[in-house]
Amino acid sequence: MSKQITIVGAGLVGSLLAALFGKRGYTVEVFERRPDIRNANISAGKSINMACSTRGWKALDLVGAGDKVREAAIAMNGRMMHGTDESLTFQPYGKEGEAIYSISRAGLNQILIDHADQYENVHFNFEHKCIEVDLDTPLSAFELPDGDISTSDSDIIFGTDGAFSAVRSVMQKLKHFNFSQEYISHDYKELSIEAKDGDFQMDKHSLHIWPRGSHMLIALPNPDGSFTCTLFLPYEGENSFEKLKSEEEIKGFFEDKFPDALKLIPNLIDLFNENPTSPLVIIKCFPWTYEGKVALIGDASHAIVPFYGQGMNAGFEDVSILNEMMDKHGDNWTDLFKAFEASRKPDADAIADLALKNFIEMRDLVGQEWFLKRKKIERALYEDFPEQFIPQYSMVSFTNTPYSEAVRKGNQQDLILDELSNKEDIIDIIDRGEFKSFVESNNIIPN
Repeated sequence: MSKQITIVGAGLVGSLLAALFGKRGYTVEVFERRPDIRNANISAGKSINMACSTRGWKALDLVGAGDKVREAAIAMNGRMMHGTDESLTFQPYGKEGEAIYSISRAGLNQILIDHADQYENVHFNFEHKCIEVDLDTPLSAFELPDGDISTSDSDIIFGTDGAFSAVRSVMQKLKHFNFSQEYISHDYKELSIEAKDGDFQMDKHSLHIWPRGSHMLIALPNPDGSFTCTLFLPYEGENSFEKLKSEEEIKGFFEDKFPDALKLIPNLIDLFNENPTSPLVIIKCFPWTYEGKVALIGDASHAIVPFYGQGMNAGFEDVSILNEMMDKHGDNWTDLFKAFEASRKPDADAIADLALKNFIEMRDLVGQEWFLKRKKIERALYEDFPEQFIPQYSMVSFTNTPYSEAVRKGNQQDLILDELSNKEDIIDIIDRGEFKSFVESNNIIPN
């Protein structure tokens, strides 16, 4: 008999999961506390952008939504660093043809809900706030806008309701449930650079970064020619959101730190004052499942900071891995869930750590001379020894290598890069075309 499935949360992961189960023939009820995002008036550049890479495309293609998403996405081939002197420095992400893709969160969510909604066995219920979950039944209850209560009796409940998951809050009361919540010292605020005469005002195939040590600004392109910008600042102390209150303070800060960006955002003060300042949180917990009846997926089980562009991709990969587990275990959900959480937990922890590490790289290091030297060496190794040396960023973004394995290999690569960076004439060796023979003759790359 086909299982009845309840999904709490119709965000990116929840709607993708609904499409997977719809395709597999399960009866699915999806409950979402917000109104239907497809009816919202959200234009490009007015919501956080996502960066889709290989893991995300794998999951999207799995449910048949990949091509539709590609039509709404823009390739970003590398980072474009903006100096305080308004100079530009470009760093490719990988080899020719390797890119991550910018797409609006709202636009992607709309596509995925539409895609899941095509199945007669999938039904979405909006403006249903989850107020109770009985893990043993399993039964879930939802409050409607008029105060009425609706209940859903199913075989399995999936909590895909984000970092502050209502489903997880119930699981947290179980014995031996481990949970941690960490806010980093920085908050973020959305801004935007509008198109000029219908065209982009900066290179549209780059992720733009203004790295400034304790703070930074980034910008991702949209199909309409605009850029969605995100400002990351400490929430208190020097150069913080706490210090930027008046129009003079905000404008003066941008004139000093982001002069070229300021020229492109004439409505900066309005955007700064109108858009909320939001926190960044890291969530870790375990176990993710309960007796084959309830499971946490995506941010509900492993929310991370956005600095590796992997939060969505990691959540989508959860769905891919779950699909593989279903092929292996069939409808033995107890064994399936145990295998799923055992497989994914180490990788979820690994990408959480990598994302925090990459924040330091993006805000502090990308413009520094020694870092640029190290990146040039890394790129040369990748080009000359593509089988033995795949940079950690490329492993994470352009392969399906488990995150934990990417961390292990990245640590080994750091030792190689340290050795080569300490050789004073290494850049000259690269420029003369003698790098490969030098590395081989010194046995620097293990076979």
